[in-house]
Amino acid sequence: MKLITNEDQARRLARTILSDIVLYNQAKVKEGIEKDSLFDVLSEELAEGKKYYESMVEQNLRDSTNLFSEAVIDVLLKQGGKIKSDIW
Repeated sequence: MKLITNEDQARRLARTILSDIVLYNQAKVKEGIEKDSLFDVLSEELAEGKKYYESMVEQNLRDSTNLFSEAVIDVLLKQGGKIKSDIW
C-alpha cells in the first residue's frame, strides 16, 4: 500500500480519524470534558487513532507537520465546546 505524501490528504485522514473517535465515543467525550479528563478518558482511542494515522502517512510528512495534533484540537475540542464544563 502506498503511503500518503500529500499534506491535504493527511489532514483529511487525521480529521476523519478524530471524527470517528468522537462519533463512537460520545459518552466518553462528554465525561472527559465535564471532568477535565478528556485525554485520560480517551487515551486508548487516541493512541490507536494516532497509530493508524502513522501507518498511513509517510514519515517525512509526519515529521514536518503536526496534523494529527491539530485534528485533535479542531475536531475533538471544538465539537466538545458545546458541553458544559469549568474548563471553558
